[in-house]
Amino acid sequence: MMSVKKVSELSGVSIRTLHYYDEIGLLKPTGISKNGYRYYDENSLERLKQILLFRTLEFTLKEIKTILECTDSERQKILENQIELLTQKKEHLENALNLARWIKVVGVKAVNFSAFDAAKMDEYSKKAKETWSSTNEYKEFQQKSKNRTKQEDEKLAEEFMKIFAQFGALKDNLPESEIVQEQVRKLQNYITENFYTCSPQILKSLGKMYVGRGEFTENIDSVGGVGTADFVSKAIDIYTSGLDY
Repeated sequence: MMSVKKVSELSGVSIRTLHYYDEIGLLKPTGISKNGYRYYDENSLERLKQILLFRTLEFTLKEIKTILECTDSERQKILENQIELLTQKKEHLENALNLARWIKVVGVKAVNFSAFDAAKMDEYSKKAKETWSSTNEYKEFQQKSKNRTKQEDEKLAEEFMKIFAQFGALKDNLPESEIVQEQVRKLQNYITENFYTCSPQILKSLGKMYVGRGEFTENIDSVGGVGTADFVSKAIDIYTSGLDY
């Protein structure tokens, strides 16, 4: 048998909380001494572990009390469902972080309201995560950006979008023309200098992303005019076709 003080020290649950669990019938002590001290046995400690587990999994005390009255198989099913739900929540939070990181690069002004739609954000961030978050380029981006101030980030984002505005001013030229190809080189160099090493392969992937009819396309067209994203994508495709990967 273990005193309430010892249980509190072992579990990290305050004595006051243990008393409250007793009051609501969630965790009754195994016995109470003549002087009113509560004592707990191994079964009580096992139940407390389950309470802490389900609290960690974001169940309410009322829900936990009901769960603990279920059969083992029912409790296992509830646990599996909650793990799945929290996994989805974790992915959504990761997607929110990816969006925040992107906004840190381009600035919130360059992102339209559709980016904050949960479904679209999850879809975009899932794609970004697959091609971006686990790469050496992303690690390089983190290293280069970690000490920047908000003002520096905003200035970089503004200069970055200016490059696309300049592309928009060049749309009367052929994508393969020297002046347009030089602008692609400028874009590649800017990304390499300020964010991560932009290899021909990555640049080509970016070109496809720019024309994906999502936020990227809308943002580029908003500064360069309708059709700018398509124009940039074609120019990048031509530029990278003549380079070794």
